[in-house]
Amino acid sequence: MPAAPTAAADAVPLPALADLPGHHIRRLQQIAVAIFLEETEAQGITPVQFAALAELARQPGIDQRTLGRRIGFDTSTIGGVIDRLQARGLVQRALSPGDRRVRLLSLTGAGQSLLAEVLLPMHRAQARMLAPLAPAERPQFMRMLRQLVEANNQLSRAPSET
Repeated sequence: MPAAPTAAADAVPLPALADLPGHHIRRLQQIAVAIFLEETEAQGITPVQFAALAELARQPGIDQRTLGRRIGFDTSTIGGVIDRLQARGLVQRALSPGDRRVRLLSLTGAGQSLLAEVLLPMHRAQARMLAPLAPAERPQFMRMLRQLVEANNQLSRAPSET
């Protein structure tokens, strides 16, 4: 038999989901992933894989832990992402000359080609995500979104480096 509600629980009103920012943020993330996957279906890449490839293009030779921090992914999960990219021949790992425990990552030729191929569909996905907003509202939304993420970054399971 469930416990009887306490007086304190009775005093806190149950809000409608429509009034909860967390609910909308979770839904928006689901929508963003769905749009991204739809636009990049031909390339067979996920948003996280795109972020990893894009960061490796910017920073060739970084280690897996640094890559995870750059894209806001925990070290245990980023390993699986890199494993899948390596299995597809998109990323290669090399031993660090300074520390044999560290693997340095870089894009292969196939990884560079896929990244170039996915740029147009990725940009289409971003445009579709923002399309419901008026063009003048989009920069404001992006500024506020960055503000929320940056202000709450340290609360994440995998805070990102900016």
